[in-house]
Parts: sequence; C-alpha cells; structure tokens
Amino acid sequence: MESIFNSKQEFIECYRSQIMAITGKDFEHASDFDRFNALARLIASRARTVQTATDNRVAKSGKKRVYYFSIEFLIGRLLDNYLLNFGARDLVCQGLRDLGADLDDLCDLEPDPALGNGGLGRLAACLLDSMAHEGIAGYGNGMRYRYGLFKQEILDGRQVETTDEWLASGYPWEVRRQDKAVTIGFGGRVVGYEDGGRMYYRTEDTQDVLAVPYDIPVVGYGGKTVNKLRVWSTEPLEEHFDLDAFNRGSYAEADAHRADAEAISAILYPNDAGEHGRLLRLKQEYLFVAAGISTILDTFRLEHGRAWSELPDFVAIHTNDTHPAMCGPELMRILIDEERLGWDEAWSIVTKTLSYTNHTILPEALETWSIGTFSKLLPRLYQIIEEIARRWQDDFDKSRTGWQDLLRNTAILWDGQVRMANLSVICSHSVNGVAKIHTDILEHTVLKDFYALMPDKFNNKTNGISHRRFLAESNPGYARLITEVIGDAWLDDASQLARLTEFESDPSFLERAARVKRENKARLARYMAAEHAISIDPNTIFDVQVKRFHSYKRQLLNIFKIMDIYNRRISDPNFAVAPTTFIFSGKAASSYAFAKETIRLINSVADVINADARVNEIMRVCFIPDFRVSNAQLIYPAAEISEQISTAGMEASGTSNMKLMMNGAITLGTLDGANIEIVNLAGADSEMIFGLTAEEVEELREKGTYFAWDMYNADRARLGRVIDELTDDTFSALSGNFESIRNEVMQSNDANLVMKDFGSYVDAWERLTATYADPMSWNRRSVHNTATSGWFSSDRTIREYRDEIWHA
Repeated sequence: MESIFNSKQEFIECYRSQIMAITGKDFEHASDFDRFNALARLIASRARTVQTATDNRVAKSGKKRVYYFSIEFLIGRLLDNYLLNFGARDLVCQGLRDLGADLDDLCDLEPDPALGNGGLGRLAACLLDSMAHEGIAGYGNGMRYRYGLFKQEILDGRQVETTDEWLASGYPWEVRRQDKAVTIGFGGRVVGYEDGGRMYYRTEDTQDVLAVPYDIPVVGYGGKTVNKLRVWSTEPLEEHFDLDAFNRGSYAEADAHRADAEAISAILYPNDAGEHGRLLRLKQEYLFVAAGISTILDTFRLEHGRAWSELPDFVAIHTNDTHPAMCGPELMRILIDEERLGWDEAWSIVTKTLSYTNHTILPEALETWSIGTFSKLLPRLYQIIEEIARRWQDDFDKSRTGWQDLLRNTAILWDGQVRMANLSVICSHSVNGVAKIHTDILEHTVLKDFYALMPDKFNNKTNGISHRRFLAESNPGYARLITEVIGDAWLDDASQLARLTEFESDPSFLERAARVKRENKARLARYMAAEHAISIDPNTIFDVQVKRFHSYKRQLLNIFKIMDIYNRRISDPNFAVAPTTFIFSGKAASSYAFAKETIRLINSVADVINADARVNEIMRVCFIPDFRVSNAQLIYPAAEISEQISTAGMEASGTSNMKLMMNGAITLGTLDGANIEIVNLAGADSEMIFGLTAEEVEELREKGTYFAWDMYNADRARLGRVIDELTDDTFSALSGNFESIRNEVMQSNDANLVMKDFGSYVDAWERLTATYADPMSWNRRSVHNTATSGWFSSDRTIREYRDEIWHA
C-alpha cells in the first residue's frame, strides 16, 4: 500500500512545519497536546485532499451516492485508525521516535467524540468505514452534540452523570461549513395559496434556527477513497443580544436567544420524561433530517438539474432506526411544496429512494410522538404524514381476512400517536433486521402485519464491525502475529482470517497467541490502576460484559451468578472455581432507574467481595466507568469470556459479541441476536450456550404459568439466598439495599426470566471455566474464534446493503 508520505524524512519535515504553523513553536518547545493537534491536522489535511479527489471522481462518473442518516455515530479516536488506513502508521511511528515522541502517547491525547452512545452509533461508524473501503460514495448525516450523552462517574457505587466536554480544546478533524448552513423552522402556521389552478402550501411565522454543518473525513483502508461524515450544530439565525438586560446584570437573559438555539444540539438523547425534553428531542430529529435532505437535494441539483424522476438512480437514503423517520415526509414536502411535483410522482420518488433498518423488538423503543406535540411543532410535516396515513388507509385491501386488525396495526396515526416505525416501513422500499433471529421476529411478531402485506420488502443484514479498528488497531500484538503467519491481506479482506485454522493445532502459535492475550490483560490492568485506582490480576480469567445497561441484556443475571459464587465460597472454603476477574462496563440512560440500580448493585457487590480475603484468591469484581470506544479498545483484546446473556428473542444483534469473538474471547451466551451466527460459524464446541431459546421464552409467556416465587422456593439455598441478599444488608454498606430490584424480580414476576435461566447459566459458566485448566484446548478455541470471525466484518455487511438494497 502506498503511504501518504514518500519517506520518513518527508513526514518529519511536514510535521515540523505543521507544528510551527499552528503554534509558532518548534517541535522541541511544543507541548504534547500541540504535537498531537498538529499531527492530527496534518493527517486531516491529507485526507481532505483525497476527499476532494474522491468527490470529483464521483461527480464525473455519475456514481450513486448513499446517505446514511443516524442520530448516533460513535466514531472513536481517528488518528491511529487513519494512519493505519493510509498505510502510514509504521512510518509515522518511526519518524516520531526519531524526534523523541511516542505515537501511542499522542493518540491517547485525542478526545473520544461524544457523537453516540452504544451499538447503534458504533455500527453506523463501522458502516461508514466499510463504505469508504469498498469505494462506495457513502456519507454519514448526524448531529454534532456539544456534550454528547454524559460522562459517567461512579460515586458510592452510583452512576453520576457529568458533562462530557469533548470539544473543550477543539476538534482537529472537523471543518465548519458555514456556506452549507440551512435555515430550519419550527412551529408557525400553514398557509395555502393558489397558483396555476393548484393549491400550494408554505409555513409562516416559524421560529427559525440555523443548522451549521461540520464535516469529518472518513478514510477508507488503502487511502484511495475518503468520504465524509456531516454533523449538524445549531445556532441562532440572527444575533439578538439584549444589551439592556446585560447592563442590568441579567447576563443569561441577554443571550437567551442563542442558548435556546444551541440547546438543540447540546445533548444526545435529552431526558424526555417532561414535555420540554420531548420537544427538544423532536427538534433534534427533525433538524438533522431536514438539514441533511436539503444538502442532498442541493448536490443533486448541481449534478443533475431538476430531473427529479432520476433521484432514485443517483441517491439512496438509508435511515438507521426510527430517529430519521421524518426523511420520507420531509422529502415529500420539498418535492411537493417547493419543486411542485404531483403527489403520486413525489411518492414514487420517495419510496424508491428510502430504505430503513430496524434495530429493536422492544415496544417502548418503537418511537411514537403525541399528535398534539408533533402537529404544533411541525404543522406542515404533520399534514403530509396525515395524507400519507389517509392514502394508506384508503388504498388498503379490505378483501383480506382480518383486514381491520391489519389496518389498525399498520396505521401511522393511531390512538393520538404518530407511529414512527410504521411511517418508516411505509415510506421505504426495503426494511431490514440486523441478525437472522431479529429479522425472523420482525417478520413474524413485531412487524408481522407489514410482512403479511409486503413480504418482498423485508430482508436481513446481519451487523458487522470494522476488523481494522477492533482487531488491527485495538490488538496490535495479535495483528502482527496474524500477519506473520498468513500475510496482511486480511486487513483488506477479513475472510482471509480463515487461514488461521491451519495454525489451531500449532503449539508454538497457540503459545504466542496466549502470550499476546496475557500482555493485553496486563495492559488493561495498568489502565485500571492508573485511571481508576482499581487493581486486577492478569493471571485470572477475564470474564467481560460490556454494553449499554438494560434489563433484557441481563447484567443482573451476571451479578446474581457472582453473588452465588461468593456465597458458596463463604459457606464452604473448599469450594473452588477458576480464579476470575468479572469485568463490567456500560452506561444506563439517565432516566432508567432499574438500570442505574443494577450498576449500583454491581459496585456494591464489588465493594464487599474485593475487600473479603476469604474469596480474593478466586474472584474479584471490576466496574470500568465511562465505557467508550477508547477504553473498549483495551477491554476487547483482554477479554477471555464474552458474556452475551440477553433474554432469548430480545437482542436484535449485538456487536460486542463480534468484537470479543474476533479478539479470541469465547462466547458464554443465549441463542439470541448474532450469537446464533457466531455458533453456526465457530461451532457449538467453541462457545458455551445455555438457557431458554426464543421459542421457549415465547411459549412460557403465552402459557402464563411462570412464577418467580416458584423459582425462589425451588432453590432457597442458592437462588433464594441471592434474592434475600438484595434486602438483608449483605451488600448495603456502600449505599443501601436494593428493594427496587427485588420488587422488579419478585413482585413484577421476573419479566426477563433471570431466575429461570439462573441455574443453567451458572452451570454453563462453571463448565466453561473448568476447561481453562487446559491451556492448549482453551487457546485453540480462542484462535478458532478469531479464524471464523471474518464473516462479521462490516465490509461484508456493507456489500450486502450495496448489492441488495442501495444498488450502488
């Protein structure tokens, strides 16, 4: 691969010049942050040069452009990743070493962009990476959150949300594009007027804000294609600084107009427990949709004029979950109100252009908005949605058996609500799930009525991850070992990892792979000691569950297992298991009380266990605060057990399971989400599966014969004791007992079947960890997981989107 620098000397000269230009200092007198900032800006400038060439190439070729709309893009740090993709990592590392600097130290100074939270945002970032790698003209469209979700701290075991000021020192990768700013209007009144014998509509007296785009380069591996991620920030359309208010000391009031506008892009997922939070969230969703659609159409006009019937030939708009569901009605609004197309022509264009990925089967996650709130904030858009809904109803095939139920379940407007998932399905030509089981559930449960009406619209696209980010970059020791034995073609084509199967029985290779794993565990231990003053032992098994906290992901089941192991050791000093460090990380939504209580329980159990010398020989518990891409890249390579224990049928896909598998961890999980594909690829002997299947869960719920108290009474000695310890002061010293968790499990009848799967889970964990005593067998399974993980590359996923949905 050609590097962006011809030689190490050229890099050093360019880098010195960049530092001088930015800081007015030479390299020797620049601070470490100045050195990082200059290096990032140097690479960003090279990326923008390639980006311009990419844009020109796309414009000349008439290539179809793909626009990926997502409320989250969890892109992570970019410097090391882009050096890898440009083929300049080793050269830059050597050049910095000659100057007396260390690349890893500089990379550690880069902030984690707070543009996302969990799997939704990480998937979006991986897909952008793979679009660039595959040479697709693919662009992200999202929001530029000034403070992200929140920075998680742990105080007395509790999650405390603090401001994530990731932009405090600037962000060297972004370019502000004031020339592409878009005016967005909220509220107002719809006015109709006649022109040429036809009625048209406009909205007057709106409250306007300015959506200002910031562009971030997306560098494809090989350095030939650089696309962009465009994120939107909000500002006042005009300055209204109140000098009188300022002079009388009302400083906040003096600039309140700016504060109101900027609030829209301040926080990811503002708390929507109150009406003000719901309004802010709806403003966010409309703003990034409307601004994105506006720039898409500007580009199309520039390249193709107003040949709107050709829009689907040159543009694909993909909506990642329901947050961008307004893409359909907003595109209709522009085509009808501004471009003056007829309804039928505009509708044909919209449905051929849009496609939709569903990410959940949880009813509460299928977004709805109050008609009153929606119609007041976005009156013209609501009129268009109302017309889409009316036509759907009028055109409905009433000759079908049970058509009334079908119509009710597929209606966009129902019971005072705008149903965003139904809107997304109706406006799109393609609807996909993100793992085989998830798509099956969509087709036969969640969206079964739509599937009955239009089965050809549905398809599956199992999620993928960037193997360059989460293996090559995150696990450099393992990556070097892999490259040494099979070459470096796997960086371009992850299916080449299958060649590692030739080395699964090679004692020398397995020993070296185990040595790399041990080094990665030591690296994570150093991070925990330095950043959080937590001591963990690299000589123990690292059992890892890292993901967003939610009841169906069942972090509770994991901590119940740990409480049970602790109890058995205390009751019987001869009870022994493989020494293990149980590692948790993840955030709970600020308003999600149960998830936050689960975090408190984990930390309270850790407080007791880690201070108890009677058990420290075999167990410790560790919660890593503020889970984000940068510390995830330390956790995944160190993990040996991958906890994927969601209630079967509840997890859409998961992506941490893929990242952990790729780094050689063995999956301990239910047959849920992409775990099923993992087992199919690696084989049941290489993972440890337990618990109810999705079909068994559904059957249990339909029968209505499951009672948590039966489980409690059937196993008073172990499971019953764990439940009792939630309220008997065993783990209360740090911050109190856990009545709300006990009530959720016992009084609300254990909705996620934690107690039902408890025995199977703990038994499976014991069987798995017992095999750790045979390092050859364990290491063989570990390498086998890596060897069979190439299918989970997001390159494969994006090729499927390209060929089967976008036709790009």
